[in-house]
Amino acid sequence: MANSFLNNVNQNTPQGSLTYDVTGNYSWQDPSTGQTYNIPRFTSNQTLSPSGQALQNTTDQTKQALANTALSQTNRVGGLLSTPFDPNSGAPAGGSAAGIMGAPKAQLSYDMGGPIQRSLAGADDYGADRERVEAALYGRLNPQLQRERGNIEQRLADQGIRYGSQAYSSAMDDYNRQANDARLAVTAQGGEEQQRLFNMGLGAGSFANAAQAQQNAQNAASFYNTGAQQQLGQQQSGFNASNAARNQWMQEQYQQRNQPLNEIAALMSGSQVQQPNWLNSPQSQIATTDIGGLINQNFAQQQGNYQTAMNSWNSTMGGLLGLGAGIAKSDERAKQNIVPMGSVFAADAKGERKELPVYEWEYKRGEGDRGRHVGPMAQDVEKIDRGAVKTIDGRKHIDTQRVMGSILRAA
Repeated sequence: MANSFLNNVNQNTPQGSLTYDVTGNYSWQDPSTGQTYNIPRFTSNQTLSPSGQALQNTTDQTKQALANTALSQTNRVGGLLSTPFDPNSGAPAGGSAAGIMGAPKAQLSYDMGGPIQRSLAGADDYGADRERVEAALYGRLNPQLQRERGNIEQRLADQGIRYGSQAYSSAMDDYNRQANDARLAVTAQGGEEQQRLFNMGLGAGSFANAAQAQQNAQNAASFYNTGAQQQLGQQQSGFNASNAARNQWMQEQYQQRNQPLNEIAALMSGSQVQQPNWLNSPQSQIATTDIGGLINQNFAQQQGNYQTAMNSWNSTMGGLLGLGAGIAKSDERAKQNIVPMGSVFAADAKGERKELPVYEWEYKRGEGDRGRHVGPMAQDVEKIDRGAVKTIDGRKHIDTQRVMGSILRAA
């Protein structure tokens, strides 16, 4: 509540003012205590400055005038929209696909310009021509070779060189080599003539094929197909132009129907008055009472006290139960460093519950074992149950089993 009063700060700006007022209360009951509180209810009021209020009034009047104009405009729009829109009335015709489909067909075949020459004119290898050339040359060479052989044999005989001698064989070898060279020359000349004729046939065939290829290329690039393609493009352009004209007419008709609606929407949207710009007031916060934290803290303290008590009780009972059965020296004169641990209840002979103090201690030197012990003093046990205490060698001892029985009866 205090925070609400601190934070509800009245504001004054050039555009207007903002005020907070208490305009009522409502009751709230604390569920933990049942206490009822009256909580104030605040109302904030925004007030424009005189100039701002005048602008607001003018704006409202302008909006009302625009709304009235829009209302009168809707009456004219109603007559326009009541007439169904007919896209086929007065619209230019669209492009016709029939004109495109009726274009001249392309020429799919043509004259290839004659067959291709795949063989040479006459014999393929000109072997017969070569043989005729060689036969003519041998017809002139062979008689000459025979005359030369006869002349050599006659010359050798005139020189006295006999047939079969070394000189005769050498002379005839020279002649035979010259004859063979002459015959090889004839064969080579015949081959040259055959190659010449083959090249002439090959050239003639290549020229014919080149002419056929040129004619084929000219026939393939037919003027007819070029003209047909040009005519098809013209018809396509006309088709697109017709469709564009129709689409433009349709857009204009739609615009005539939509424009009044757009004008009404523009009239309905007026300028808005500027709202006051409120300053951010400083926020103050008073720390409230942490009821939940206090409850939890108290519970934690109680839990700690309980845990401490339980630890003490467990330690005490552990020490007592650790005595076991039998007789134990428990004379306070035999002990030292005695620390009180608490107390338990034990029942006397009449069954009445008596408080029995419990201590932590250790034996004096020579009185018992070393270490810390927990248990009652024999003098305190004797006040509750004299039968549980016996004197041995001048020191009081307790019957631990009987003491534990008294404690358990009092529990």
